[in-house]
Amino acid sequence: MTITEIRTLSTEQLKAQMDEYREELMNLRFQQVTGELKDHTRLSYVRRTIARMFTVLKERERQLLMEGIEGIE
Repeated sequence: MTITEIRTLSTEQLKAQMDEYREELMNLRFQQVTGELKDHTRLSYVRRTIARMFTVLKERERQLLMEGIEGIE
């Protein structure tokens, strides 16, 4: 999932998608430990995608905070 695709999602959709990726990451880690993991690149892809999603969520939170501060003045 690219950053442009992530930015088009609503916050609720983004959180739901992030939960799905976290679950997939957990499953991939179990597969890695048991030796069943065949595509090791998927592990880093999922981690990076989660990081991108987390970054977009934090940007949105920061933007809301800044709008709230500007509204007070």
